[in-house]
Amino acid sequence: MLPPGRVRRLRTACLCLRRSCRNLIASPEPVSNLCRVAHSSQAALARLADSAIYRDYEQAFSLATGLPLSLRAGETAGLLHHGKPSENPFCHLMASASKACAACLEVQDELGRGTGPEPKTVVCFAGLCDTAVPVRSGQVLIGYLQTGQVMLKKPTRDQFNRVTRQLLDWGLKVDLKRVEEAYFHSRVIPLEQYEAVVRLLTIFAQHLAAAANQITVQERTREPIQVAKAREFIDAHQGEDLSLDQVAAYVHTSTFYFCKLFKKATGLTFTEYLTRVRIEKARALLADRQKRVSEIAFEVGFQSLSQFNRAFLRICGQSPSQFRAESPS
Repeated sequence: MLPPGRVRRLRTACLCLRRSCRNLIASPEPVSNLCRVAHSSQAALARLADSAIYRDYEQAFSLATGLPLSLRAGETAGLLHHGKPSENPFCHLMASASKACAACLEVQDELGRGTGPEPKTVVCFAGLCDTAVPVRSGQVLIGYLQTGQVMLKKPTRDQFNRVTRQLLDWGLKVDLKRVEEAYFHSRVIPLEQYEAVVRLLTIFAQHLAAAANQITVQERTREPIQVAKAREFIDAHQGEDLSLDQVAAYVHTSTFYFCKLFKKATGLTFTEYLTRVRIEKARALLADRQKRVSEIAFEVGFQSLSQFNRAFLRICGQSPSQFRAESPS
């Protein structure tokens, strides 16, 4: 018989393999495109998880609500909140039991299946809620903000008895006294209050998406001098009718060589990078409500309003008018 730790690792591996196969079969995209998009999203997620804005928010969120918070990919192995100071005590105990751990992983798997724009909540076998809020940059899913391990109603004795029977049916050897104490010390938040918490996470997810775009534009580490100079030139002339040939000539390279060098260093084509720089400038200008959207579009370098609207929607996930309406006055 395999030891419990080995069983948990095998279950985790099977879950990840199943998810990968399901996503690959369901997607009409070529495998090369899938790999490219996945790599880009993973890189953005890693940068966000290490950013000051996320670390500060995670700490403030947990202190204010008493709930754990994690930034995760769509597919993830292992229990996200395990070991965090705000981890639910009952969930902490269940993490050491192989079958209960597998049930928790199933919850995470279910949360990762949601590809829509709205938050998704799943209830586990013990009656605890977990919620995943998508973080999207335009149409691209970067990851999820996940919180939970919370009850929406005070647990009852009958409810605990059902949980106990389930654990015994699984053949788990646990200290029921410890389980009972942990279970009844679970965080309880009324539904209305929990929905407000999820709304706060939804707003923060929008800020993270904007931060992902800024990081993509501003990141300059370990890049060739030609790319650094090109970035400076683009930033200074983004409002003009800027061409690839102009930028390549400015950094004294051939257009072909510059294209390869720039894409390797930034992960973006020249056109995509220029578009993102212009959109970032437009986001700042939209705070001035005296300026018309069409004025801003031409000021930042777009040749038509329709082109600007399409690019803004793709990168920011909403139209310029919607962005302005939701921004503080």
